[in-house]
Amino acid sequence: MRSVSTDQPGAGQATVGIPHEGERVSVDHAFGISEHAEDGLLRVAVRGEVDVATAPTLREHLYDAVDRSSGVVVVDLSAVTFIDSTALGVLIGAQERSRDHGTQLRIILNEARIVKIFEITGLTELFSIFPTVAEAVAP
Repeated sequence: MRSVSTDQPGAGQATVGIPHEGERVSVDHAFGISEHAEDGLLRVAVRGEVDVATAPTLREHLYDAVDRSSGVVVVDLSAVTFIDSTALGVLIGAQERSRDHGTQLRIILNEARIVKIFEITGLTELFSIFPTVAEAVAP
């Protein structure tokens, strides 16, 4: 039997199942952004839930990264556990901004649920999407 319960309210952790007695598997839903610059590309790694509450912070980071970049901005969504339409709108805006600035925006997606959202909304046609960082940064 599969159980889903909150570990500690507001702590950003949820129990997603108990495969064996006494063993717990947790998923971190806490939103966060980190940035790494190397070899002419800027990587913005996003984790947790990206929704109406966190989208403004994502917008600020992505637009700033696009404005500072002279080449490629990689948006790593591999650790995103949830994304809503507001966040998708932010990504579309960042894509338009990168085109206006003559830079490339590349998205890393490998979580099946998140990939499905991009497929259903047709965003796989708009974005350059890669399953790994290595593939996204390859020439």
